[in-house]
Amino acid sequence: MFRTLIVGLGRAGAGLHLPVLRRLRHEGVSAFAPQPILAVDPGRTSPPDPAEVTLAASLPAARRLLDPAHTVVHLCTPPRRRADLVAELADLGFYRLIIEKPLAADTADLDRLAELVHERRLQVSVVAPWLASTLTDRLEQLVRGGEFGALRRITVRQHKPRFRRTLATHGHPTAFDIEIPHALGVALLLAGDGEVTAAGWHDLRVGGQVRPLLGGARLQLAHHGGVRTEIVSDLTSPVRERRITLRFARGTAIGHFPGSADDEYAQLRLAGRKLHGHEVFADDALGSYLARTYRRFLRGPLPPEAEFDGHLRAVRLLSEAKRLSGADLLTEPIATPRELSCVH
Repeated sequence: MFRTLIVGLGRAGAGLHLPVLRRLRHEGVSAFAPQPILAVDPGRTSPPDPAEVTLAASLPAARRLLDPAHTVVHLCTPPRRRADLVAELADLGFYRLIIEKPLAADTADLDRLAELVHERRLQVSVVAPWLASTLTDRLEQLVRGGEFGALRRITVRQHKPRFRRTLATHGHPTAFDIEIPHALGVALLLAGDGEVTAAGWHDLRVGGQVRPLLGGARLQLAHHGGVRTEIVSDLTSPVRERRITLRFARGTAIGHFPGSADDEYAQLRLAGRKLHGHEVFADDALGSYLARTYRRFLRGPLPPEAEFDGHLRAVRLLSEAKRLSGADLLTEPIATPRELSCVH
């Protein structure tokens, strides 16, 4: 069984990982040790849940309370300085890491992170709840089963209002780094590798305030097998929508991922010559991902090639989208006193 260390108690750490971990522990998932969860965040003076979370002042302080051989670290910080934090954790002896997306803010940090993971033989799992989603499983079965014929096109719409967090924080450099990584991973799973053919972005504007590059983003992908993908994310939308459409030679599948943690149900509509219907089903993607990852860590070492390298490819595609759209030329490092606080 594993202890848990959460690094960063922002939106991802305190708002997403912690509630799911508490529920899994209460459900008796055997991979979790009974001791309290430990957390590190220099911007916090008290834990969000004192009954179940102990706050450590620093990573070295956390190391004095934990055995790295029996600990899983959740790295829930913004992508900036990600490699530095991984290096510090590795130096302290921690080697089982669950890292929030995106892996890095730029190609230089990504290259350093990849070098660290491989040289230190770190066991890294990248947070990819959409890949553990029941909806994604069903879409993959449709693609592999062939009932609708060959897959021709994938379209994803990821829309939500994100004004407050964007105006209050500087965690993510562009809109490419917020929602799009989830959809890109699913597209690569369903249609294989490809190349970015077009990309764009817009600013977030409200009142007299402007946040460059953070209003939304889009990219188009040409998969090597012939499928075309378009992903659009609007972070100024008045409504939430996480919709994926697969167009096949003989039918269409339209899926809706859960819009938020408040209602973890997905929907799937099928329209074809032989398959028709509308399903609604529970889809606790993050819970499924975390439980699956802890159990996999229990089974033995997870070499970087097993999972990490696939996520590297997705990040490099996002970097290419930034280059094509000019976003990389406008991204400047922003110093913040709360580097460890994740605001995803």
